[in-house]
Amino acid sequence: MDPEVWRWIWLGAAALFVIGEIAMTGAFFLLPFGVGATAATVVAFAGAGEVWSWLAFVSVSAAAFAGLRPMARRMARGGNPVGVGADRLVGETGVVTSEPEADGTRLGTVRIGREDWHVESESGSPLASGATVEVVRIEGTRAVVRPTD
Repeated sequence: MDPEVWRWIWLGAAALFVIGEIAMTGAFFLLPFGVGATAATVVAFAGAGEVWSWLAFVSVSAAAFAGLRPMARRMARGGNPVGVGADRLVGETGVVTSEPEADGTRLGTVRIGREDWHVESESGSPLASGATVEVVRIEGTRAVVRPTD
């Protein structure tokens, strides 16, 4: 095949691998091949033959893969250090700001950190305004709590 064609094949492959990596966020699987294809593109545009381009692609891809895999494993193992979602509130303490109605017609509210949540007692016992409570679980938009006394 004409060396001119390989230049554009490698450039297209590099673009596809990088775009594929962007679409598969966090995997770091296609990125090493994108780096290898970029190296092969440079070698092809420098005028080297097809064999040298393939050698650059394979060797640089292997080196990039070996370099990125430990980082990808660390990121997958580490989880999210900052709590995300409502479950981050489980175990937190808050203060009841308004009492729920005894007949269940109106939920009370609790202030947890800087957020106000509808509140429900785990045991069904009444919650007094100003009482300190601990979040047991989150059910939709309600914090199920128990008194900390």
